[in-house]
Amino acid sequence: MNFTKVQGTGNDFILVEASEANLEDWSQMAVAMCNRHFGIGADGLLVLLPSHLADFQMHIFNPDGSEAEACGNGLRCLTKYVIDKGLLSRKIEGASPLQNLSLPLSFEGEGDKGGEVDKESLDMGLANTGAQEILVETVAGIRKVKFHKEVIYRGGEVVRIQVSMGEPKFGAKDIPVVIEPKEGNLVDIKPILSYSITVGGRELLLHFISMGNPHAIYFWQHPVSDFPLSQLGPEVEQHKMFPNRVNFEVANVISRQQIEARVWERGVGETLACGSGACAVAVAAQLLGYIDNKVEIKLPGGALEVEWDKAGEVLLGGSAEIVFTGEWPESRLC
Repeated sequence: MNFTKVQGTGNDFILVEASEANLEDWSQMAVAMCNRHFGIGADGLLVLLPSHLADFQMHIFNPDGSEAEACGNGLRCLTKYVIDKGLLSRKIEGASPLQNLSLPLSFEGEGDKGGEVDKESLDMGLANTGAQEILVETVAGIRKVKFHKEVIYRGGEVVRIQVSMGEPKFGAKDIPVVIEPKEGNLVDIKPILSYSITVGGRELLLHFISMGNPHAIYFWQHPVSDFPLSQLGPEVEQHKMFPNRVNFEVANVISRQQIEARVWERGVGETLACGSGACAVAVAAQLLGYIDNKVEIKLPGGALEVEWDKAGEVLLGGSAEIVFTGEWPESRLC
């Protein structure tokens, strides 16, 4: 089975086209392939599938075999892959490997210029316009991806990909979180739900947000590198108040335009970056009045840009890269 290793801000994934293998249990494959000692090694397995609702469909499985509802960095990496591999042109032509993708692509240039698809550029995986959009079906819903290219000496290259991560949700059922009323613990900050818990002898005021997947954000006023994330991350992730577990972010506001953060991902552990986590941090910080509507989130693997107007969808921007390709042995297919 052919695979491609991809990464976005150090958040690395194994990407597989579902048409290349008829596997029913992607969960077991994720456990085997993502193992960093006995497999390829990755933060998750991305499965690219046809879609009847969008241009493509994406599923992501964590190294522990669980399926994630949303993944911003994975979505950006998948977009980089379909562009570089020319799947956009194949989709228009109706050719293999992705069959039954009947929806037409619609491209819109930046500003007031619409963009016609340039066939020669599409054969290289690119459309000849400044910015285009594709739709990707995920467990959390349809996500809009806007990609940009710039001309370099060897031709056009996708250098920045912006993802619409949908609208954040704040209800206890949306996250989900089960809160037992305790005097002084529940903080009523509309619309964000905040709650104080004690883990590892440390009191943490957590802010809860769903970006299609659950997040708990903790702000503190020290360098995030000093926070004992490896110790407290598992305890927060598996706290009894989170029936589906939770992604845990610790963040330090540097200025109204910049935040540094670290992420403990549910089913993964600490990662170099997390797209949905960056969005959750930005949304919480904005609602608490810490930042403006556009912010740079500095993560161990690099920086991501997040935009939100407090009303619509959260936008996540950054780079993505294809690292290498390979073949997973048939003897190890689940």
